[in-house]
Amino acid sequence: MPDIPPTMKAMVLTGHGGLEKLEYQKVPVPTPAAGQVLVHVTATAKNNTDRKAREGLYPTKKGEMTSFQMGGKPTLTFPRIQGADIVGRVVAVGEGVSETRIGERGLLDFNIYANDRTDINLTPDYYGHGADGGYAEYVALPSDQFHHIPNPELEDAELAAMGMCSYQTAYHMLTSANVQTGERVLVTGASGGVGTALIQLCRIIGAIPYALSQQDKAQALLDLGAEAVLDRSNMDTFVDRVKKETDGKPLDAVMDLVGGAMTDKFIDAMIFDMNARSTYPRLSIAGASGGNISEILWTRIYLYQVQIFGVSHGTREEANQLMTWIRDGQLKPVLHGAFKLSDLHKAEEYFVNRGSNYLGKIVIVPDAQWQVHGQPFAVGAGG
Repeated sequence: MPDIPPTMKAMVLTGHGGLEKLEYQKVPVPTPAAGQVLVHVTATAKNNTDRKAREGLYPTKKGEMTSFQMGGKPTLTFPRIQGADIVGRVVAVGEGVSETRIGERGLLDFNIYANDRTDINLTPDYYGHGADGGYAEYVALPSDQFHHIPNPELEDAELAAMGMCSYQTAYHMLTSANVQTGERVLVTGASGGVGTALIQLCRIIGAIPYALSQQDKAQALLDLGAEAVLDRSNMDTFVDRVKKETDGKPLDAVMDLVGGAMTDKFIDAMIFDMNARSTYPRLSIAGASGGNISEILWTRIYLYQVQIFGVSHGTREEANQLMTWIRDGQLKPVLHGAFKLSDLHKAEEYFVNRGSNYLGKIVIVPDAQWQVHGQPFAVGAGG
């Protein structure tokens, strides 16, 4: 294990705003408290929530600008180190944690849970928001949430790409809607982290995923497990194209990461033949990349008995199941590439302006770890 220095490099968020609020600084290395482990970070996946939290884009009222604060008060305080999906190795332990954990490689269950319940998570918060995260060389984390993933076939950057911010959100979308074996499920935003996780998870539980994406990503999504890929560029004929792919049967459920005007189209694809259904139409929504406000006739919702599930994060039980599937090799990483921690500004710009070749996750690697854990997966200017 490396000697633990008194200071480290970190990308520090100094306030709400643009990229200028992310400052590469030297800060103290944290000390693990009771029940914690100190992790030497090797890779942390980037998530859209990093940008949205920085820009204050989590409103619960029209016109509001705020960070994520489901517990009733803001937990994003400044300075803050972001980065939720952390991979690294344990180099020290706090009181009550066995020293046998030292040396373990692990992946973080990124949630800050309000209590010990394993079946529900009503006030979700997360590392990188309500507490410091992985855009640094070291981070102190709860020992019971830093899961040992020894799998030698997975590089650290690949393991970070399987982080819980995407995979647990995806799984909770499916469990909330009670998706069952054989059901037809639309996956929107299919080329992103949550979308690619949803396709894989549908196949694990026996559901049939239909991806909505740009056609230049179709083959990659089919290879990942999509039954068919529907072109999102022309939504006027969307329902007809669904019918063609499903032999005229309605979708059983929709995993919506888009919102906006498209949500009404998604509902259309579930209700066009209610006599062909054996369950209620279900829509899980965990994103609004296509717009935060949708115009929907409530008569359509209650007459067709459409069940809508808002999804934010997930539960301890779901995280434990996902870690088991990762260890068993049932989930595969979809890693787009890596950037150095000092180049996080470039990574953010790349993510926002990503082109047609983008699929999966971007991972951020501390500069001191770059040659081993980042360079093999370097993207553009991040190299």
